[in-house]
Amino acid sequence: MVVGCLGDIVFQVSEETVETLQDVEWSGEARYTVHQRHLQNALTEFTGVEPDKIRFSMQLTPLLGVDIIGELVKIWTYERSGEAVPLVIGDKPYGKYRWSIVKHSSKYEESDSQGNPLLATVAVELQEYLRS
Repeated sequence: MVVGCLGDIVFQVSEETVETLQDVEWSGEARYTVHQRHLQNALTEFTGVEPDKIRFSMQLTPLLGVDIIGELVKIWTYERSGEAVPLVIGDKPYGKYRWSIVKHSSKYEESDSQGNPLLATVAVELQEYLRS
């Protein structure tokens, strides 16, 4: 069963494959400007909102049908190309349009005797990408 996707990275649970999200955190931030005034209190002005951010992690292992390097290449390609992609979790699309991968890290927890990863934890940070 597909439980979501980020572009062509599919989060799913089936008899052959388990690739799901963990520790999903969605955050937003307001933007204010402070105007200094002579001999008076500073005046704050709401000037808009920053793009939303989403962070999550995934544990990937070939023992659960996931090609670790293949998934890392997809993440790396989206990040390095700047391609904005849709994010769907469950049956809900997130954000107003699309998301850009702005940062990722991967930690190999276990590897085989040739150095190939058997278990990796991958953290991904997204930033909302709006149409102009």
